[in-house]
Amino acid sequence: MRIEKITLNSERNVELTAFIQKVGGEFNKLTKRPGILILPGGGYRMCSDREAEPVALAYAKAGYQAFVLRYSVGEHGAWPNPLTDYEQAITLIRKSSDKWHVYEDKIAVIGFSAGGHLAACAATMSEYRPNACLLGYAVLSQESSEMCQPGMPNPTDHVDQDMCPTFMFGTRNDHIVPIQDSIEFQAALINENISFESHIYAYGIHGFSTGESSIAIGELTDRALNWVPDSIGWLTDVFGEFLDGEMSKPKLQVKVNGNLEPFLSVDCTIAHLKQQGKKVQELIDSLFDNLAELVDQDKKKLIDSNPFLDKLPLRDYLRSLEVNTTFIDIIDADLNRIQNQCY
Repeated sequence: MRIEKITLNSERNVELTAFIQKVGGEFNKLTKRPGILILPGGGYRMCSDREAEPVALAYAKAGYQAFVLRYSVGEHGAWPNPLTDYEQAITLIRKSSDKWHVYEDKIAVIGFSAGGHLAACAATMSEYRPNACLLGYAVLSQESSEMCQPGMPNPTDHVDQDMCPTFMFGTRNDHIVPIQDSIEFQAALINENISFESHIYAYGIHGFSTGESSIAIGELTDRALNWVPDSIGWLTDVFGEFLDGEMSKPKLQVKVNGNLEPFLSVDCTIAHLKQQGKKVQELIDSLFDNLAELVDQDKKKLIDSNPFLDKLPLRDYLRSLEVNTTFIDIIDADLNRIQNQCY
C-alpha cells in the first residue's frame, strides 16, 4: 500500500489522503478496486482522527481503495465550502481511476455525524453524486444541521429519484444527534423507492466510529461493532464480488421495485402493472394463461391465495413459481417497450 496526500485547498486546509493498494502481481485477479471516500465528523469544527484512518484501514482490509477527506471546517466551514471540497475530491478520484486502480462507477461515500451530513448532501444535492452512501449517526434534520452551523441545508428535504443505495447505523440513545434524524431520512428514502439498510443499536454514545475499545468513547453495545462487516457485505451486494479482472453483477438494485421508472418491467409490482393501460392488461392476462402450462398448479393456487400478492414485484412472483429465467426475461423485454403511465 502506498499513501498519498493531496492538498486540495491550501487556504482552507483541505486535504485528501489516498490509501492505494496494488493490483495485479500477487493480486492477479484484480485490475481495479472499488473506492470509498471517508468524511470524518466533528461538528464542522474539526475532522475527527478517530473517524478517519481507522475507518480507511477497515475498508482497505476488505479490498477497497480508501480516501480520507479533511474538508473545510471552523472559520472556513461556511456552506457550500464543504460540499465543494467533496466535489473536488470525488472528481479527482474518478479522473485518477487508472492511476489509483479504482472503478470510477463504484465509489461510495461514508460520513460520520457532521461528516454524515456532508455525505448525505453529496448523495442528494451534488452534481457529482457517489454510487453508494453510508451514514453513521449522521446529522440529517434541519434542527441538527442548524446546531452544527446556521444556514446548513437539510439533506432529508433533498432525497430524490437519483439518490443512491444507502446504509445507515446509529444508536437509540444517541443524545447528540437523535435517532429520529435517521428515521426521517429513511422515510424519505421509502417515499422515493430507494434501497437502504439500517441498523439502530440499543445503546451507545455518539461518535463511536468503528467501535473498538481503542477508539470508542463511553458505553457501547458489542453489537454496534457489527456495522463494519455488515456495511462491507452490503457494499458487496451493491458493487458486486471480486472476480478475475472484474466485479460480479450486483445483487442489490438502486430501487426496491420498478414502479417509479419511466418504462415498465417485471420489477414493477403486480398492482402497479394492473393500473396500466389495456395493452399491459392483455399482456398480463396472457402471461397468467401461459402459467397454467408452465408451473405446478397446486403451488400456484397456494401462492395466489396470499392477500398481499399484488404487492409483489412480478419478478418475485414468477420466481416463487419457479418460472425459468429465460421466460422472465422475455416478459421483461416486452414490458420494457411500454411507457409507465404512472411515472
